[in-house]
Amino acid sequence: MELSGAEIVVQCMKDEGVEYVFGYPGGAVLHLYDAIFQQEELKHVLVRHEQGATHAADGYARSTGKPGVALVTSGPGATNAVTGIATAFMDSIPMVVLTGQVPSPFIGSDAFQEVDTIGITRPCVKHNFLIKRVEDIAETFRKAFYIATSGRPGPVVIDIPKDITDPNVKIPYEYPETVNMRSYNPSAKGHSGQIKRAVELMLSAKRPVFYTGGGVVLDNADRQLTDLVRELGFPITSTLMGLGAYPGTDPLFLGMLGMHGTYEANMAMHDTDVLIAIGARFDDRVTGQVAEFCPNAKIIHVDVDPSSISKNVLVHVPIVGPVGTVLSDMLKVVKEFKKDHNRKAAAKWWKQIEEWRSMHCLKYNQNSDQIKPQYAVETLYNVTEGDAFVASDVGQHQMFAAQFYKFDKPRRWINSGGLGTMGFGLPAAMGIQMAHPGADVAVVSGEASIQMCIQELATCRQYDLPIKIMLLNNGYMGMVRQWQEFFYEGRYSHSYVDALPDFVKLSESYGHVGMRIENPSDLEGAMKEAFSLKDRLVFMDVVVDPTENVYPMIEAGKGHNKMHLSPESELV
Repeated sequence: MELSGAEIVVQCMKDEGVEYVFGYPGGAVLHLYDAIFQQEELKHVLVRHEQGATHAADGYARSTGKPGVALVTSGPGATNAVTGIATAFMDSIPMVVLTGQVPSPFIGSDAFQEVDTIGITRPCVKHNFLIKRVEDIAETFRKAFYIATSGRPGPVVIDIPKDITDPNVKIPYEYPETVNMRSYNPSAKGHSGQIKRAVELMLSAKRPVFYTGGGVVLDNADRQLTDLVRELGFPITSTLMGLGAYPGTDPLFLGMLGMHGTYEANMAMHDTDVLIAIGARFDDRVTGQVAEFCPNAKIIHVDVDPSSISKNVLVHVPIVGPVGTVLSDMLKVVKEFKKDHNRKAAAKWWKQIEEWRSMHCLKYNQNSDQIKPQYAVETLYNVTEGDAFVASDVGQHQMFAAQFYKFDKPRRWINSGGLGTMGFGLPAAMGIQMAHPGADVAVVSGEASIQMCIQELATCRQYDLPIKIMLLNNGYMGMVRQWQEFFYEGRYSHSYVDALPDFVKLSESYGHVGMRIENPSDLEGAMKEAFSLKDRLVFMDVVVDPTENVYPMIEAGKGHNKMHLSPESELV
């Protein structure tokens, strides 16, 4: 079979099992678009901005575990995609991004729509490639998908000069079955001796805590985690990225930890004597002041990425390997060596945790005549019976969603954790809905975030994506306003959104259903109506209390035991 470079690119994606390519055409990729046009198996989704393409590919990847694929042109097409690439990189999301490039002879000449895509993306990709020969396309694609999906996942960029896809140059095609990369060999199994050491330390603990992150979700290790935690009966907390890896409604789950984590999770982290970190990277939103982080704990850390071990916090028992296999091996050792391990201490520890829980740190005023954002998220949870895919943007609404939507399944909570990218939610939801056409997909956003990529409402209309958008409209950049209230003496510098559109009319102009909801008594009925419209996108403009803050809150640089608590909390 002889194919042109453009046809080889398309065939490589088919051979990798790619279902959808999210993209936007331009001069440098027109040969590729022509090849896509002449086949039907690979589906292309036309977004309205290249950032939307990468976020949609990201949402597809997070919700399925499969690599997402985006296709953009050279120059501004590539630079517009960088935010989405960096978003995926920070959260270790498997993606392959194809970028067009000017013809090979013109590289370096400042040709029309030329940028150094390899140089620009190098800091925010797992790897990138510049293809220099047609003969290298197939091998490059095989390597790219392997790198993106193995070890610690991440985005890979393939930069393709236009002459490499010339339809008049054809060569024999064969897709490599295997990959041989001498310099890249991710660990396949944890060290048995270290696993035994870890289990011995766990069984000796008086105040143990599991601290889990996005690595559990990425490795599809939720079952292994749940089995081990329930076998031991230890309390467990999760990062923002790890929510859903362990059932959020389970009594062993303490809620999210960190800057906006629960009182009980943060206090347990501060007082623990053995911390079992699984697929987490000890980022600053979790650790706070590193010198005050888990001051009395011996730390076990399981991660597939050796560079994450002791990167931010020194650990005592490191285990490098896929978290799923390590957790399975841990459970075997626990069952072999488990004894009557500190049961009196465990009972005392749980008594203390229940005292912290009794503070009701997430309590809010439920008798307000204004819609509270917490109530809006709780209503979303009840109406969807906790079974929706929830994509969020970034800000207060993101934290309220994380606190009040109890995720019992992995890959249902889709948000930008590491980079904190406003505008992520709507295009990510498009990728989710494409991957799960019959599922309820909700976007929780704010009036500042949603406008970052609001043009993707046109994409939703073109492809009939019945996403439900719940806009928590408080008229502010909420998290910015909260920080200005707490730390800048109420000087609300440029955090008030002065000129908002009529979101109902705006959504209707795109061909969707718009609702404006202002009274708490109207919220549940309106939301039920929205989700009953199975074939329509519904934009719910929910007007919420503009003064509401996210609690608990740990001030940047403070320890876990130093939280701002809600005025409604029973501890205050």
